[in-house]
Amino acid sequence: QVELVESGGGLVQAGGSLRLSCAAFGRPFSNYAMGWFRQAPGKEREFVAGISWSGGNSGSADSVKGRFTISRDNAKNTLYLQMNALKLEDTAVYYCAARRNSGRDYYSALEREYDYWGQGTQVTVSS
Repeated sequence: QVELVESGGGLVQAGGSLRLSCAAFGRPFSNYAMGWFRQAPGKEREFVAGISWSGGNSGSADSVKGRFTISRDNAKNTLYLQMNALKLEDTAVYYCAARRNSGRDYYSALEREYDYWGQGTQVTVSS
């Protein structure tokens, strides 16, 4: 089992930047592919970005492509999400999630394929 703790959320003006972190505690971090998801008020939780256990494969949703970058540091047991050029519509609670290593260097964009979730961190973008 792994415990995930997000940090780095807050209030930022449109066009600004934030970096979210997700610290993992428990089993070796490299056992897991990781993902970032978000949920805006009144909306379903949606995929933001994912990264394989090695960091060799990653990807993001079209809505954030070119603005958000996912990365991981397995030595520090930490996942990151660098968010630039933030927009009002990026306002949401952001969650990190871990998916047990399937043996492939792969990440998933599907919420149901993730096994562990953090408690979330609020990101609010103001005009």
